[in-house]
Amino acid sequence: MIMAKERTKKFGRNANPCRRCGRKRGVVRKYGLYLCRQCFREVAKELGFKKYW
Repeated sequence: MIMAKERTKKFGRNANPCRRCGRKRGVVRKYGLYLCRQCFREVAKELGFKKYW
C-alpha cells in the first residue's frame, strides 16, 4: 500500500492556523495578527486594542 504524502495547505480556511494555539477557525488576519478570536480577546489589551462600544 502506498501512503499519500502530507502537504501543507496553501490557501483556504485551514491554511493559516492561529499562531498561539493552532486553531483553524475564527482566525483574525487583519494587521498580520493570525490569532483566533479567543486568543485575540485574551491578548488584545496588551497589543494596544481597546473597545469603542
